[in-house]
Amino acid sequence: MSRDEIHIEPTPENRVAFARWGTTLTPKARTVGISTFAVEPRQFVDAPEEILIGAFVDGHRYVSPAEDEANGTPPPGAELLGVATEEGFAAAGGDDSGPDFAPLDDAPAEDEDQGDEDDGREGRPYGCDLCPRSFDTERGRDTHRRQAHRED
Repeated sequence: MSRDEIHIEPTPENRVAFARWGTTLTPKARTVGISTFAVEPRQFVDAPEEILIGAFVDGHRYVSPAEDEANGTPPPGAELLGVATEEGFAAAGGDDSGPDFAPLDDAPAEDEDQGDEDDGREGRPYGCDLCPRSFDTERGRDTHRRQAHRED
């Protein structure tokens, strides 16, 4: 697989529609397998949603926002994990005094200077292992690796 191509395996129902769309591109989508096409990243973002639903994109199943909505799945980043609600806390039999944590002896005080180093990773869990950049999503990190570290 070329590092600057995205491989897409549409569902059997969408294969003909995908091939038709792929022939309208410049350069045209290439076939790289019996049912797999290769397109440039800049072309992939313009692909019609209906031909991508259910497809495998670089080995991962494509999930459309419409499919998430139909299944009642919240969009990525919309779910607040670890945030307690009054109803959930009451159902768990807790009180409102909050969690009881033991203090960390080696933890820095909140007002202690942590230095001026900001590698851009704070709050961004997907760091590139080849440079100091980090990303909000795994897909963002992987796209960065393919584009910025082609020869690494």
